[in-house]
Amino acid sequence: MYQVLYRKWRSPKFSDVVGQDHVTTTLRRALEAGRLSHAYLFTGPRGTGKTSCARILAKAVNCTQPQGGEPCNTCEICNGIDSGNILDVIEIDAASNNGVDNIRDLREETNFTPSRGKYRVYIIDEVHMLSAGAFNALLKTLEEPPSYVIFILATTEVHKLPATVLSRCQRFDFHRISAEDIAKRLLRVAGQEGLALEESAAMLLARVADGAMRDAYSLLDRCRTEGDAITAEAVAKCIGMADRRYLFELTDAVLERDIASCLELIHRLYHDACEMERLCEELLVHLRNLLILLTVREPRDFLLCTEDDLKLYQAQAGNCATPQLLRYMELLESTQGNLRRSADRRMEMELGLIRLCTCGEQPAAQSNTALEQRVAQLEQQIKAVKAAPRSLPQSPEATAPSIGRSLGVSPNKSASEDEEEPLAPNDPDRLFAEWTQVLDQLRGNNPALAGILEGSSAVSRGEFILIKCDNPAFGTFIRQPAHAGSLKETIYHITDRKVRLGIFKGEDPPPEKDPLVQLAERAQKL
Repeated sequence: MYQVLYRKWRSPKFSDVVGQDHVTTTLRRALEAGRLSHAYLFTGPRGTGKTSCARILAKAVNCTQPQGGEPCNTCEICNGIDSGNILDVIEIDAASNNGVDNIRDLREETNFTPSRGKYRVYIIDEVHMLSAGAFNALLKTLEEPPSYVIFILATTEVHKLPATVLSRCQRFDFHRISAEDIAKRLLRVAGQEGLALEESAAMLLARVADGAMRDAYSLLDRCRTEGDAITAEAVAKCIGMADRRYLFELTDAVLERDIASCLELIHRLYHDACEMERLCEELLVHLRNLLILLTVREPRDFLLCTEDDLKLYQAQAGNCATPQLLRYMELLESTQGNLRRSADRRMEMELGLIRLCTCGEQPAAQSNTALEQRVAQLEQQIKAVKAAPRSLPQSPEATAPSIGRSLGVSPNKSASEDEEEPLAPNDPDRLFAEWTQVLDQLRGNNPALAGILEGSSAVSRGEFILIKCDNPAFGTFIRQPAHAGSLKETIYHITDRKVRLGIFKGEDPPPEKDPLVQLAERAQKL
């Protein structure tokens, strides 16, 4: 019967384990010195060798002819453990045996001495799946097991283990295996299996495996069904990377602000049974790859793609800017959250792409005509401003004085002493955009003042907030220290600004001017 590669090529010795030298070296030295712990905890990502090392350790402690801390793999005990014929090594899947009764049965079994080996070894995989009651039932046995019992716990989610369990175990952290180490092992295995595996294909498989040796073996198993000659193109086709060119098309359409092309692509992908949530996730990864190319000096190690795709990424990255990509990714993350809640995911994805097309920076290939027109307009405005006579500043009495005390002023200081003139009128007023938030918070903190300020507005002038309110009781209310202090504290809480208060008596401030117009007005001061 055919045996899958990850089972056939499971490491038989510590020296064969890939990428975990910091673990295997320590275990070998402990075995050579005879300093064995009664409980071990192996933690790390999936497919990195936790269970393999647990089995090797179980063989090493029972081997009749150990060699330098390694099992011989030739004696009766080693062969029996490999074949599963020796019952002194028990593997338990905590995902399906996670109850108190299962752990009680295990505790009773520990009373029996080993039948053929030196130790009874219990390997508990996915130990984080045990229930709280099961952990409590295991604690005493885990702390003081019989001298012939060794526990080896394995988990991918160590943060879910109680501290009482962690303190009773020797912990070993397994790391993700580097792509180079995985590729070397795949090339060696392919040679033994009679497969013609190209180095570029091995490296692509290693990158896709994301640090998991077991996943790399499984991917190689899948690719060998296409033939014994495995190229990078064959790997890309087998794992579905070759079918993702639509991400480049979609990104090009977004960069060109071509909403029609975006919707046509969504229509085509939807009828090809593409899941909208998966499409959104893939597009996020695609934009992340473009961002890597723009920000990292050596981006190849960060990208999971073929060499042909890398060239496409480099060409597309030339049409992007970092702030633009960041904005796109923020909008896509928002769309991703909406997709999980939406009843019509296709429509939600279409809306998300429309948002991408209508935001961000202007295209790099924008015509120079509009820019030339803006420059000419600016020159005319500067000339007109220089030719116009300077207007005298308004009298300070034309604007209202501030009222009350600013945050941090001594409470013994009177309101009249604290009053100062607002900034000079040549510094234009701005609408205070956070005023609605201030009123909302005041409704809970000071309902009386909030009622008085209902329908009011405010402008910002330097350190002053000038309030425009038609309620005749406003002037009396705002001059009371309690109400003034409450309003200032609310503004400080929302804007992190210490302000002074005043009554706005002038005209409403004009809307924000065009930046070029503001630049022309500043030229008057030069």
